[in-house]
Amino acid sequence: MRRRELLKMAAAVPCASLIPGSRAIHAAPPGSAIPRRRLRPSDAAWPGKASWQDLNEKVGGNLIDVQPLLAPADVLRNLRNPFYLGDQPAGTQVSGWLDAWTPAPSVYAIRAHTAADIATGINFARTHNLRLVVKATGHSYLGTSNSADSLLIWTRAMNAVQLHDAFVPAGCSGRVAPVPAVTAEAGAMWIDLYQAVTTGGGRYVQGGGCTDTGVAGLIQSGGFGSFSKGFGTAAASLLEAEVVTADGVIRTANACTNPDLFWALKGGGGGTFGVVTRVTVRTHDLPKTFGGAHGKIKANSDEAYRRLIARFINFYQESLFNAHWGEQVHFGSDNTLEIGMVSQGLESAEAEQIWKPFRDWVNASPDQMSLLRPLNTYAVRAQSWWNVPDNPTMIPDTREGAPKYHAWWKDDQDQVGAYLYGFESLWLPASLLEKDAQPRLAEALFAASRIKQVNFQVNKALAAAAPDARAASGQTATNPAVLDAFALVIIAGGEAPAYPGLPRPPVNLEAARADAHAIDLATAELRKLVPEAGSYVSESNYFNLSWQRAYWGDNYARLSVIKKKYDPEGLFFVHHGVGSEQWSPDGFERL
Repeated sequence: MRRRELLKMAAAVPCASLIPGSRAIHAAPPGSAIPRRRLRPSDAAWPGKASWQDLNEKVGGNLIDVQPLLAPADVLRNLRNPFYLGDQPAGTQVSGWLDAWTPAPSVYAIRAHTAADIATGINFARTHNLRLVVKATGHSYLGTSNSADSLLIWTRAMNAVQLHDAFVPAGCSGRVAPVPAVTAEAGAMWIDLYQAVTTGGGRYVQGGGCTDTGVAGLIQSGGFGSFSKGFGTAAASLLEAEVVTADGVIRTANACTNPDLFWALKGGGGGTFGVVTRVTVRTHDLPKTFGGAHGKIKANSDEAYRRLIARFINFYQESLFNAHWGEQVHFGSDNTLEIGMVSQGLESAEAEQIWKPFRDWVNASPDQMSLLRPLNTYAVRAQSWWNVPDNPTMIPDTREGAPKYHAWWKDDQDQVGAYLYGFESLWLPASLLEKDAQPRLAEALFAASRIKQVNFQVNKALAAAAPDARAASGQTATNPAVLDAFALVIIAGGEAPAYPGLPRPPVNLEAARADAHAIDLATAELRKLVPEAGSYVSESNYFNLSWQRAYWGDNYARLSVIKKKYDPEGLFFVHHGVGSEQWSPDGFERL
């Protein structure tokens, strides 16, 4: 489970909104020419002290003068704790990306507690022509919740969770059947929902694999978890969202009210269409068991490795290409095949029976391959999966006052604060698993693995998902390519944290750029099979030149129309987000 960026404020006049499912905090100011450039603190028109003080009063004293991440005295002690990083206004879950972005604190942040706080901040940023950034946990590889010279809307403090036995979206009475659901404010993390829904409630909610990922952000990016082949994406379970749009209006979005905005929020990209303040998602019957299979196999020669790759692909197609199995398989440059898969709904004996033929095949050739780690299967009671006392594979947050159920997976530790050299992902279509295509797939995997380790994440592809889960995921804005894919391939590289100001040796730029180039070369071997493969927006190449099609495919045109409707002046900007092609890479200059 590894697992990864002004002018004095005009007096606002309150007015009642006539838009169904919405309410206004302040009226939008009279229209004027769209500014060509957002302001920075060095500009004469940057808001003065009195304007900021007025904003602080309007948000209940929750305006923060943001300091760099390393300013707090306790930061070094907690730098590898993902929950601590999320608790810092300048915190980012990765420490930057080579030649792409570097963590930089906003000038000010609004520690929002209500949708009204957020609406006030949006109105201030729009009126004063400021660069606006939205963050819950800062869990963005592309740095989309991070920008210098900006005003940050920070939703971390909004983290309430509420269960529903029978939820009906607003305006849908008589049109939509009530279903069990859970509502979470924008700052809640998936571990908060797993605790309430699964550990405490005995049901399942489809969220992310990393426990510290923000709920709202994951849904807006599509959202895959370990069991997505059984339950679909997180976006597919969304029933309703409350969102503050660029005009400062608080809107309800669901299948019956503002349905276009509702669809866009289901995978159209976080921080793009507005600030989501809360979400309600469907919960599901909890399988009796969760489990998995783990092991590491070493081939003693290149030819034996080719055989191993080919055999595993065939085994996967015949035995694992279904809704039960998810997570990862790694094809290493050292001729190793590492298995770290999870299952849902299978007893221990069933999992053992499934994997026994493959293990027997490996053991039958001791002169060609060996088990570096035994290939074992297991199953546990599903309700205990995220129960920290029952789970030795989790690391608890031991800070004073931290909830006892806050913990992260040990296998995710290396991601915390990582500095990225490069990162690439692409969906491989299930057609490559057909018998006549398997040799080409196996050879491409071997060729790519000569350059960099290749990671298969089979839970992030839905060709073999449960029919209901696949159908629901097809009603989201996520690239439709995911519906016909059997794996998301990830090839990446990086090193330990390199936050600005961190006492450590400088990054070896020559070696880092060589590794980034290797990622490109390894990916090119697989692109020979799928030249225009789609890519997962949350885990993708910062420098992808075809990001519109890669992230959203044919859905991009529809998303662009919705963006222009709800944010015509481009207040919300994120790197490679819908409409970002109209701005400079930093989001300050209109092109």
